[in-house]
Amino acid sequence: MAPPSLAISLIFSLLITSFFKPSLSSTLGVDAISRTLQIQHRERSPPSVQEAAARSVLLRLLPSHSDSFHFRIISKKQCGGEYCFTINNHPSFTTQGSPQILIEGTTGVDIVSGLHWYLKHWCGSHISWDKTGGSQLFSVPNVGLLPRVHDAGISVRRPVPWSYYQNAVTSSYSFAWWDWKRWEKEIDWMALQGVNLPLAFTGQEAIWQKVFKEKFNMSISNLDDFFGGPAFLAWSRMGNLHGWGGPLPQSWFDQQLILQKKILARMYELGMTPVLPAFSGNVPAALKSIFPSAKITRLGNWFSVKNDLKWTCTYLLDATDPLFVEIGRAFAEQQLQEYGRTSHIYNCDTFDENTPPIDDPEYISSLGAAIFKGMQSGDNDAVWLMQGWLFSYDPFWRPPQMKALLHSVPAGKLVVLDLFAEVKPIWITSEQFYGVPYIWCMLHNFAGNVEMYGILDAVASGPIEARTSVNSTMVGVGMSMEGIEQNPVVYDLMSEMSFQHNKIDAKAWVDLYSTRRYGRQVPLIQEGWNVLYHTIYNCTDGAYDKNRDVIVAFPDVDPSLLSVQHEHSRPYGKPFSRAVSKEITDSFDRPHLWYSTSEVIYALELFISSGNELPKSSTYRYDLVDLTRQVLAKYANQLFFKVIEAYQSRDIHEVTLLSQRFLDLVEDLDTLLACHDGFLLGPWLDSAIQLAQNEEQKRQFEWNARTQITMWFDNTEEEASLLRDYGNKYWSGLLSDYYGPRAAIYFKYLRESLEAGEDFKLKEWRKEWIKLTNDWQSRRNIFPVVSRGDALNTSRWLFNKYLNLSNPETPGAVSMNISLKGVYLNHDSKGF
Repeated sequence: MAPPSLAISLIFSLLITSFFKPSLSSTLGVDAISRTLQIQHRERSPPSVQEAAARSVLLRLLPSHSDSFHFRIISKKQCGGEYCFTINNHPSFTTQGSPQILIEGTTGVDIVSGLHWYLKHWCGSHISWDKTGGSQLFSVPNVGLLPRVHDAGISVRRPVPWSYYQNAVTSSYSFAWWDWKRWEKEIDWMALQGVNLPLAFTGQEAIWQKVFKEKFNMSISNLDDFFGGPAFLAWSRMGNLHGWGGPLPQSWFDQQLILQKKILARMYELGMTPVLPAFSGNVPAALKSIFPSAKITRLGNWFSVKNDLKWTCTYLLDATDPLFVEIGRAFAEQQLQEYGRTSHIYNCDTFDENTPPIDDPEYISSLGAAIFKGMQSGDNDAVWLMQGWLFSYDPFWRPPQMKALLHSVPAGKLVVLDLFAEVKPIWITSEQFYGVPYIWCMLHNFAGNVEMYGILDAVASGPIEARTSVNSTMVGVGMSMEGIEQNPVVYDLMSEMSFQHNKIDAKAWVDLYSTRRYGRQVPLIQEGWNVLYHTIYNCTDGAYDKNRDVIVAFPDVDPSLLSVQHEHSRPYGKPFSRAVSKEITDSFDRPHLWYSTSEVIYALELFISSGNELPKSSTYRYDLVDLTRQVLAKYANQLFFKVIEAYQSRDIHEVTLLSQRFLDLVEDLDTLLACHDGFLLGPWLDSAIQLAQNEEQKRQFEWNARTQITMWFDNTEEEASLLRDYGNKYWSGLLSDYYGPRAAIYFKYLRESLEAGEDFKLKEWRKEWIKLTNDWQSRRNIFPVVSRGDALNTSRWLFNKYLNLSNPETPGAVSMNISLKGVYLNHDSKGF
């Protein structure tokens, strides 16, 4: 029998002709940005620097094979004028120890992408974030035994020049506490995935501090209230809030600027094009008194409970005011002075969650032109990169207003991120952004929530449909998630689209994925992944997948307002539905469910039954924990609604029984999550503390870290934050120490209501859980930073306890044959 790596290479060889049929790469959009591409090529690091940077990535990834590969930069002319990589058998390979594979590319990133391509498709390996199981490289053959490619070699061209990465808020939801060691890993990951256009937002507060202090006569105290705390910088940068979680200590400014210089240096060494921030109009309050005649407007409330001016209602300088260009130029020049170079692409989102005061197209055009002038005044070759999120949600942006903004900038000088293209593509409804270049992006994740979810078919076809459409202006593909380190299958596929010229058969791709991810073919797990592809990773309802599971986003609602509707079940396992709707109140968001829970439970059975075949696989353990968590989280939603039904029936015994069962499940889930490093609260808090330089900073930084994942923004004693639980996480420690105790308070008030024969005391419940939350935000208790427990045994135990209906000790199994989607939790036992 052929080894897994050889089997995969043979399969891939059969597919390669269909994957890489010659395809016209250029689009109207690519033609429009051709001058920018020429400038970037001319200013890119020397070939020797990029080759050395690529070798360093290999040394960190696979040190045992550092001499097995030879890297070389080649010209675009050798790739038909496109960006590409080539893989060939090294002509001088004769003895063990000399290079066996030659990988050439137009940039360092392209070389590293070629390395990943070879490891993935010829050696059967898999590369993922450490928290999602890390890299599976044990399938790579020993030195001297690497698989040979076809004699003619492999040549893979990028269909579009850019591969974009990040969202404006990823810096806070995922990167907030990173040091250089973690950043180095991420830049390696970016290069391996083909990313060549990443955001580079770290340390910009230090630039702003210098600009406002040295150029515009502001004191440090004037700026203390301008910046948010370390976990909330993304939103203070966008002008949504100010001061929340701050003030920033001077050591933060200094260390983040040093970190940014390291980040940029490494990105440039690899031939990347880092996207720097630009001035959007967001200014400190003190600027109004220093320049009293400037057109500065105070914006409205942004999710503050009581319109608290201490945290919200920031100040925006009108782009048509001459001061706008002056500040924009000063910021661009300061960045150039600090960093020594620029890639000429700048992100600016003046209108993100900030609608212009009037909808006159002429006025909007003048705003856009002025914003770009601010960039261009500091860099004559500037290109404006803008998130297209505003076109997705704000009805203000009708065609005339949208055209006015998009056409206010010279052709080729504005690029739009079609931020949510896998669900709500704007390129289709806007005639390709009315002729303006754009990047097809997959948003996928909100707030770093932990939820198995995806639309693999859309990812496998959407970018191709956009690029090959009539008069396409597409210039790149991108990953614009709000949080990373989740759903590795989705990001593995999406990153591959940077190099795919034709649509992918997602089902066939998933079949190969499971083999690569675990390093061997396990038929039952392959079948399980096929189920997941058709269910969890086939969400076609068009809904935003913001995780509102009851455990992590507990309903703040009077239980009497929840309407429970019944439909009788049909025989032979046909759907039995139980819909829970909200009435009167806006305090309850129904959990999202788009698939058959019974099918996913079957997939979990398959994963558990084959676990002994993958005893040392971290990728398997991560997936097993995540899948078990997903199944039990949906079970918990149903269990909660059973509690509500019992309450409405005034059955105190059943309320007591079921609510305790819910709390037990929360504790059990915490035990499960503790079995893998990717589901721990401890590292998030510990990394925040590690960046602090004294005890005061430790308290501040930890408060920031705890607040972002719980209350998020301000609250009163009786009114919770409007953004509560937006950043929720399924993390061990968070469930047992916060989510469980919060649910217990609610259930206590349910029982007391029934015992006293009185209405549910909603006001008292809110006061108590808000106090619990605020106290938790300020606590300093320590949580494990390393996993403990056996994932397979724990998953098997929980399945038998909650889901195995053949087990007579499974609590309430028959009564739990319900699903918000309208399917049985009951299913035929497949045995294990």
